[in-house]
Parts: sequence; structure tokens; C-alpha cells
Amino acid sequence: MAETEKITIYAMGKAYKVPAGLTIMSALEYAGYQYIRGCGCRSGYCGGCATIYRREGDYKLYTDLACQTPAEDGMYLVQLPFVPANKSIYDLDKIEPMETTLVEHYPEIVKCVSCNTCTKACPQDLDVMYFIQAAKIGDFKEVAELSFDCIQCGLCAVRCPADIAHYHVAQLARRIYGKFINEKVEQLTKRLNEIEKGVYDKELNKLMKMNKAMLEKAYKKRKIEGTK
Repeated sequence: MAETEKITIYAMGKAYKVPAGLTIMSALEYAGYQYIRGCGCRSGYCGGCATIYRREGDYKLYTDLACQTPAEDGMYLVQLPFVPANKSIYDLDKIEPMETTLVEHYPEIVKCVSCNTCTKACPQDLDVMYFIQAAKIGDFKEVAELSFDCIQCGLCAVRCPADIAHYHVAQLARRIYGKFINEKVEQLTKRLNEIEKGVYDKELNKLMKMNKAMLEKAYKKRKIEGTK
């Protein structure tokens, strides 16, 4: 059997030989690093494994998710256990959806210089700079729609020269849009009432006791509303 091709990565300045084809997360684990923080779903949806890296011979800093990005030969890696961007404290029930609301809670957005670094850093390929521009004029719908797939990884904030917490701005905009502006859906209200009354508690407890194989089987057999 042919020997697996190896590449060299650098973690905290130390070189490690790892098999080619691994993700950054798998490569670091192969090298002996144990993830305590900075990991989660391992599929690119939780945004927990924010990573900064540099390629050999390239002065630029790159950002991505460790569970999604292939490790490269000569890659220098730094893991971020979390992104400590400041979050505004607010009571959603007391907020008024006005044009100035987002600026009042996140005044730093007016310092945006439109460098588009936030968009380039986004692993979801969202138009981050554009929804920040929309936030400046209080366009909640535009912000909500452009940021809908945001996974709160924080990489946009890491690279921002204006210290904007883009993902927190977008989260507040989506909350305001959903609560005050977007058309209310009758089925959603009904389902929320059912949840509060404990209609699904028995079924949820049953699911929580299942192993992975049982959950996969139940998922494949699930009934989807609107289908035969």
C-alpha cells in the first residue's frame, strides 16, 4: 500500500507532518491538538471554528472556518476560541423600529469606510458591507434579507478597521424585522402556542433518548407538511 502523502502545517509556530486532504480542524487534531473551544457542529453551520491563517510566501492574512477549509502545505494556523465583539444590551419589547435605531445601538456603523474587508472575510459569501450600509439608514428588511444566512462566526468583525460587530448589528435587525415589520404567519403563532403548552414535550423526550442510528431512521421516515 502506498504511503499517504504528507504536508507540513505550522500550529503556533511548530511544524507538523499531517496527511494531505484533511480539513484544518482534522489536521490540527491529527497533530495532537485537542479542541476545547472553537469547534461545534463540524459541518460549517455553527460558526464556532473561526480560523486565521497565512500561506507560505504570502504576506496576507486569510480567514475561514476550520471544519470547511482544506489544510495546505506550508500553512500557518491560528485558532480563535471566540470573537469577543461588543454586543449592545437591549430589551426587544421596548425597542422602537425607527430609522436611527440600529445606529443608536451600534454607532460604530457610521464609521464604515466601505473597504469591503468584511465581505471578503465572510465564509458564507454574504454581502456584509451592503447590509451595514442598509443598517446605517435603518432599512431593516434589507439587512435581514442580506444577513439571513449569517452563522455568527465573527470573522467580519476580526478584519474590520472600524471595529464594527457586523453580525450583532444584523442579528438585532432581524429581530426587529421579525417582531415589528414582517407579516405575521398564522401557522407560526399556532406552533409557538403549541410548544408553550407542551404539546411536543413527549415526542422531544423520546427523540432525546435515541442514538444516532435511530435518529437517522426517524428523520428519513418523517412526515413533511404539504407532501403525500
